[in-house]
Amino acid sequence: MIGMNTSGTIEPRVNKPQYVTALEAAYGAPSQAGFGSAVFYEHINQAEKIEEAALQKYRYFVGELWERYGEDAWMTAWKQLYARKTGGNYDIVAELRSIKDLEATKSVPMILDNIEGADKARTALSSAYNNPAITDLRVFNVGDGGAMSGLLIAGRHNETGEEIFLVFLMD
Repeated sequence: MIGMNTSGTIEPRVNKPQYVTALEAAYGAPSQAGFGSAVFYEHINQAEKIEEAALQKYRYFVGELWERYGEDAWMTAWKQLYARKTGGNYDIVAELRSIKDLEATKSVPMILDNIEGADKARTALSSAYNNPAITDLRVFNVGDGGAMSGLLIAGRHNETGEEIFLVFLMD
């Protein structure tokens, strides 16, 4: 099992929760593919804000393409689309479907419905992100400002000290 540490390098990770393994089975393990999807799992760096951690995973996932096309291209689309309110009904599938941003509305069905094993993928998303102990959940728009677009889901689990990120980027 692998995970990404705060310096952006991949390192072995032991005792990965089953819900993370299920999320990886549906969306892929950490990678620098720059296309498709990948799941990143690590323990919280208390000094780092979730947006900074999410941006770090985005940059890592895009890999060498970040340098090739430049930061300005990849940051054109970057914006927060959604932040979960505490005390509500935690339902990541409904939360994603409620996003009204035009670009995001193209990506949401790709993550939830147009994926092999869609039922298992939605179950994995729910297992990872529906826990009320996820104290900070945000969804960001990602892409190169042109052909590539997608979403990044970032969640922090207060009780276990974990961060779970799903990066999805397609053309």
